[in-house]
Amino acid sequence: NCRDLRNQRIGMVWVALAGSATNIALALLAALAFHVVDYLPADAAPWVGDNLKNAVLINVVLAIFNMLPIPPLDGGRVAVGLLPRALGAPLARLEPFGMLILIGLLILLPLVGSQFGLNLDVISAILRVSTGFVIQLLLVVTGNA
Repeated sequence: NCRDLRNQRIGMVWVALAGSATNIALALLAALAFHVVDYLPADAAPWVGDNLKNAVLINVVLAIFNMLPIPPLDGGRVAVGLLPRALGAPLARLEPFGMLILIGLLILLPLVGSQFGLNLDVISAILRVSTGFVIQLLLVVTGNA
């Protein structure tokens, strides 16, 4: 019974990781496709290049955002599945309030911070740093750096 519960939690973690892994795979494919841009007609190359840049950026941002350890997001499910039960259970109980938490972190906290002259846009900072790192890594791995 305990083993079944553990296997169920591990399965939940793998399923939760699948979405972000797919986004990273799509970003990797888009980064690899940059090598084809030089062979395109001159009038099509800038358009294709811009779309490939957007594909890399959007997929990396989605992958990272989705892995934030907030329960409605897949990162929250990964955290619940990997944390010991004493820590995972309280985190799982936050799921009904997850959208409110996200709204608070994405909109209300930066808005309140701006009223006091503080930059409390924590999520954007996390995304900016993480996205830059992952994109640079993808460009190095695909030979585009």
